Amino acid sequence: MYNTILLEKTSGYAVVTMNRPREMNALSREMRAELHAVLNELENDDEVKVLIITGGDYVFSAGMDIKEMAALADDEITDYFHSILKYLGKIYTYGKPVIAAVGGIALGGGFNIATVCDLIIASESAIFGHPELRFGLNPLFSPLRNLVGMAKAKEISMLGEPIGAREALRIGLVNKVATPERFMDEAVAMAEGLAARSGRVIAAVKKISVLAEKLDKQSSLEMEFEVMVHLFSSPERKIRMTEFMTKEFLAKMKKG
Repeated sequence: MYNTILLEKTSGYAVVTMNRPREMNALSREMRAELHAVLNELENDDEVKVLIITGGDYVFSAGMDIKEMAALADDEITDYFHSILKYLGKIYTYGKPVIAAVGGIALGGGFNIATVCDLIIASESAIFGHPELRFGLNPLFSPLRNLVGMAKAKEISMLGEPIGAREALRIGLVNKVATPERFMDEAVAMAEGLAARSGRVIAAVKKISVLAEKLDKQSSLEMEFEVMVHLFSSPERKIRMTEFMTKEFLAKMKKG
């Protein structure tokens, strides 16, 4: 169905693997279009609660397809960058949790994909960086700032020095680091944990995370409590709370 990505669906989550290994998963026009298409497909699939985006064990993505970029005519430049905005914006505003499972290098456009995901699991072999600075192109700044703060985002965006997995964890760029043999297992475990949670609550948390930084402190608190009231009034909350209390009661009965 897809030429440059692989799609695997399992119970509760799906794994999208960028699959241009000879080109180090360079983000060609076809791959960008297919990423956008598969995001649309999975967004409407009620069986898929969580999405994992990866590039495999040895490389996440080396970034944009340089050969394709070099061949652009002047009148193609705007459409080209709009096509990038299209799939990155889709990931960034996705209604379901998106996990980046980063093995090996995540450079330029590959780094950008990771930063617009909700959570990042990195292999110990992962390297993040923005080499596009060297040929006069700015990195994606805003999502990076939200992860590591203004000062560190400026440093990364202006210098473009490579960042290893342990340093990425230290500065808050990634959520967890695992061995090359285990990082996908960690991503899957996180996906399974998220899939077991209430989809309504997860979606609400994602929305709050976007809106909270745009509001003053009082307005942010009021907005969050409005969400709480809405969620607490739902039939799903009543069912889940009853199930939880029943499990707690049974556990105490067994101990007694």
